Amino acid sequence: MTIRQSVPTGAPCWVDLMSSDTDKSRAFYGELFGWTAEAPNEEFGGYANFSKGDDRVAGLMAAQEAGMPDVWSVYLAVDDAAKTVEVAKAHGAPVFVEAMAVGDLGTMAVLADAGGAAIGMWQPGQHRGGLVATEGAPCHFELHTRDYEASVAFYRDVFSWDPQVAADEPGFRYTTLDVADGEHAGIMDASAFLPEGVPAHWSVYFAVADAHAAVAKVEQLGGSTIMAAEDTPYGRIATVADSTGAMFKLRSEV
Repeated sequence: MTIRQSVPTGAPCWVDLMSSDTDKSRAFYGELFGWTAEAPNEEFGGYANFSKGDDRVAGLMAAQEAGMPDVWSVYLAVDDAAKTVEVAKAHGAPVFVEAMAVGDLGTMAVLADAGGAAIGMWQPGQHRGGLVATEGAPCHFELHTRDYEASVAFYRDVFSWDPQVAADEPGFRYTTLDVADGEHAGIMDASAFLPEGVPAHWSVYFAVADAHAAVAKVEQLGGSTIMAAEDTPYGRIATVADSTGAMFKLRSEV
């Protein structure tokens, strides 16, 4: 699968990395996923795109404040970023970045959802979004929240999700946005296990051929293992951190 030319409203369409050492990040993801990185675009604050083959797959930018943790961010596709920001405000959402045009590439904004997790939005222009559903590209996007019901309602009301309950059992409540091309976003009730002091947040899963081998590669490249690869009903999944500390997940079929 390549870049989707028409991304469903509300579906994740782009991810980017805020890094305290962009040279280190370029080297790490180049070795791990075979990505190449373009030169920083000074017109857009030094922002750069990672590509896999001929397709853009993710963004990279330098951390704006010293001491801030390196982090992957998720952006949802919207038809009208300015209007979506106003809807979010009406639902009590703090806005970190108001809707702003990024040249002719598109329009972005960043806000906090009902559970306090940061979420971006992207109104596509010339930049249609990133590669998905192939090795070395995002394959799932997941929100861990302490305020599950409010978060589900927020994404329904602000981003026009049609939430589908995947599980509603003691200790495991999960809702998904099911997209026609097989890419899913999920909301997990993390109130029982999210550590004290860790805010609600989105996680990005990247598809790999073998999660065990990918974890070993992460460690060879200076990253670390947060949760070792284990088999689940949804594939073999591991949680790792890259060479500057940004966390993400790896998923393989076996």
